[in-house]
Amino acid sequence: MAHTPGTGRRDGFFLGEVRDAVTPRATLLVLGVIALQLLFIASYVGALHDPTPRDVPFGVVAPGAAADRTAARLDALPGAPLDPRTLSGEAEARRQITDREIDGALIVDPAAPADRLLVATGGGTVLATTLKGLVGTVEEAGGRAVRTVDVAPASGHDFDGLSSFYLVVGWCVGGYLFASILAISSGARPADPGRAVIRLGVMALVSVIGGLGGAVIVGPVLGALPGSVTALWGLGALVTFAVGAATLALQGIFGIVGIGLAILLVVVAGNPSAGGAFPLPLLPPFWKEIGPALPPGAGTWTARSIAYFEGNAVTGPLLVLSAWAVAGILVTLLASTLRRGRDGETAAGAA
Repeated sequence: MAHTPGTGRRDGFFLGEVRDAVTPRATLLVLGVIALQLLFIASYVGALHDPTPRDVPFGVVAPGAAADRTAARLDALPGAPLDPRTLSGEAEARRQITDREIDGALIVDPAAPADRLLVATGGGTVLATTLKGLVGTVEEAGGRAVRTVDVAPASGHDFDGLSSFYLVVGWCVGGYLFASILAISSGARPADPGRAVIRLGVMALVSVIGGLGGAVIVGPVLGALPGSVTALWGLGALVTFAVGAATLALQGIFGIVGIGLAILLVVVAGNPSAGGAFPLPLLPPFWKEIGPALPPGAGTWTARSIAYFEGNAVTGPLLVLSAWAVAGILVTLLASTLRRGRDGETAAGAA
């Protein structure tokens, strides 16, 4: 076979250019991005493609033995969508909904023309609609009508109760983007503990400003969320700082790759499991379990409680956010201390 003069040289030159342009480190980063992309698709589609209620906490109020019979009928629904429990009265049912212990309740009154279904669209319009369909089917089968009463209604400017979720997503994005900008502009790993403290301090200042801005936008400016602007401000500062500090910590350990790990935790795993588009009882088991332990889920739950449930049931989520913030601070400082020690040893060895 005839050999074309110069072909080998051109091929060698091209491969050499490729090797120079795409380093092994760049190749690994590209593979990481592809993996992150596929995980993003798998997480969002896996969590949101088929919302199905599972063990939704639900109250039943009825006279005498009718309470147990009604609860048994609801408990026997295919797929166990409800987790019914009998309650002492309507006041108790309303209290538990407001305290976010249950998501709805059926008030059975044989003397009335229709029973009443208590829901809370402030906790998610999709969940309230799902409960209405489930209970309506059971009541219709028993020859009864049902009237829906919204105990904690969502704002008229809060479509599907999504404003709390998008507010928290915005705070989370601000947290990891600011930490990423620090990494790009002055190195992923702080040179020493003093630099780490400065980064954390600036992160805290940015969090306070971002928290206030978000609270003002969804409250006084757009009227999307009711509730205390001050409480939302504090929540926004905590969410932003928790995510930012966690990102700084991951960067301190893994370098620039830490940004991708932060996106994996907050965006890929955290957003679809936050209970925003679909409240937690409608998510598959894996996402339902991890959601409350991640900043988007803890933040969304707290924002809805502030807006619609009188600030109830926020201790657990606030502890989760605080744990992320404290862990981020400690790991960032520890990583910078260890780095200074390694740099000192390297300098001594070179001398």
